[in-house]
Amino acid sequence: MSTEGGTKAIIAALLANTGIAITKFIAFLLTGSSSMLAESVHSVADSGNQGLLLLGGKRSKRKATPEHPFGFGRERYVYAFIVSIVLFSVGGLFALYEAWHKWADPHGLEGKWWWVPIVVLLVAIGMEGMSFRTAVKESNHTRGEQSWPKFIRSAKAPELPVILLEDFAALLGLIFALFGVGLTLLTGNGKWDAVGTAAIGFLLVAVAITLAVEMKSLLIGESAGLDVIRKIRDALESDTTDAVTRVIHMRTLHLGPEELLVAAKLGVGRREHGDEISSAINDAEQRARAAVPGLTLVLYLEPDIDRGSAEPAPWERAEAP
Repeated sequence: MSTEGGTKAIIAALLANTGIAITKFIAFLLTGSSSMLAESVHSVADSGNQGLLLLGGKRSKRKATPEHPFGFGRERYVYAFIVSIVLFSVGGLFALYEAWHKWADPHGLEGKWWWVPIVVLLVAIGMEGMSFRTAVKESNHTRGEQSWPKFIRSAKAPELPVILLEDFAALLGLIFALFGVGLTLLTGNGKWDAVGTAAIGFLLVAVAITLAVEMKSLLIGESAGLDVIRKIRDALESDTTDAVTRVIHMRTLHLGPEELLVAAKLGVGRREHGDEISSAINDAEQRARAAVPGLTLVLYLEPDIDRGSAEPAPWERAEAP
C-alpha cells in the first residue's frame, strides 16, 4: 500500500466523522436518544483514531538513531494498536454502558424534534458511505485478487485495513441506530433505543478485537508475503555467472510497511579470491532490490560454500496463493 493512498483515506474519514459527530451530538441534545449519544461518541472516537493514524504516519518517518538503528517504521503499527484500544473502550464499552442505562430507564423520543435523529442518521449514512467508498477505492490499488478478509489479514500497512473496518462498522452502527430510533418512534418504547445502542456496542467491541489481533501480529513481527519471498529468492538465485548457486536459507521481517529486513545465507561456488565473492554478493543485492521496487530492503547476505545442506524452511518454498 502506498502511504499516499492511506493518507487520502484517513483524511476523507476524518472529515466525514468530524462533521457527523457534531450533528449526532446536536441530535442527542434535542431528543435524548441513547443511540444518538452512542453514535456521537463512536464518531468522536473514530475522529480521534484517524488523528492517531496520521500522527503515527508522521512519526514513522523519523530518521534512524543509534538507539533505533532500523528506524521507526513500525511506529505505525503502535498507533494502529492504540486505535483498537480506543475503539474498544471509548466506543464499544461506552455504548454498552449507555444501553444498560437506557434499558433500566427507558423513555421514548418526545418533543417537536423527534424527526431530527432520522434525518441526521440518513445524512450520516451518506457521508460514511462516501468515506467507505474512498477506502475501498484506495485499497483496490494494492488488494489485487485477494478477498477482503485476506487483504485485511495480510496487509502490512495498517492504515487502510483500520479505515476499512472503522467505516464498515460505522455504516452498520448507523443502521443499528436507525433501527433503534425508528422502532422507538413507532412504538413509544425506549427499550428499542437501548437495543440499537447495545448492537452498536457489541459491533465496536468485535471490530476492536479484530484490529487488536491483527496489529499485535504486526508488532511482534511478520515476514514478507509468499509472493515477495519468492521474488527475492528467485532474484538472488538468478546469477548468470553461477557465482551464487542457491539460497541456503532466508529470513524476512517487516521493519515497517514499506521496509523489509532480509537475512540470507547464499551458497557460492569455490572461489580463490575474496573480491569475486564480494562482487557476487553485491550483484545479488542489486537483483533483490530490483525484484521488489515497492519495498526498501535492508539486506544482510552471508556467503557460504554450497555443500547441499540446510534446506529452506517449507514456507520459503511455498507457492503464493
